[in-house]
Amino acid sequence: MSKNEKTVDLAEKLWTRLRAGKPAGGRHPQICGDIPMSIGRDGTWFYQGGPIGRIELVKLFASVLQRDEEGGHWLVTPAEMARIEVEDVAFIAVELEKTGEGEASVIRLRTNIDQWVELDESHGLRVEHDSETGEPSPYVKLDRGLEARLNRAVFYQLVDMADEIMEPETGKVRIGVYSHNKFFEIGTLEADQ
Repeated sequence: MSKNEKTVDLAEKLWTRLRAGKPAGGRHPQICGDIPMSIGRDGTWFYQGGPIGRIELVKLFASVLQRDEEGGHWLVTPAEMARIEVEDVAFIAVELEKTGEGEASVIRLRTNIDQWVELDESHGLRVEHDSETGEPSPYVKLDRGLEARLNRAVFYQLVDMADEIMEPETGKVRIGVYSHNKFFEIGTLEADQ
């Protein structure tokens, strides 16, 4: 059995254990502590150090993944909860679609596990900048406290379709996109004098 097959086999056994049984009397799931599962910055899921190569298995784990208020990531089933390590965020936005024009446009993003999300009031966009390089890292909010980081190509598409809003009171130009009649800021520039 290859290392990848062994990782998949172990991950499948973990999934079976996590999904087994239901707590009696409506109790909360039992906390199992940390398990040897992680998600790399590139969105690759690992179990015991080996990548989980089957996307179907990754999707199963992703369906029970949650992030708490402190930023911890948990696999939560009716019976058990187990914390996993996530390097940055759990998912990567790998595709963008836009329909409509102007403020009424709708922007949809697809994650690396084929989940689609529309930019809207509940699924906002935020952009962080590296303190040393100034390089942007854009994120879209998902459900259950999770986020997806936009890959470079998707972010460039977003920038390419961006609108500019002049704010005379601050002397800045807000750059961003509209989706579901809401403006999502990507960045700001100083207005020309």
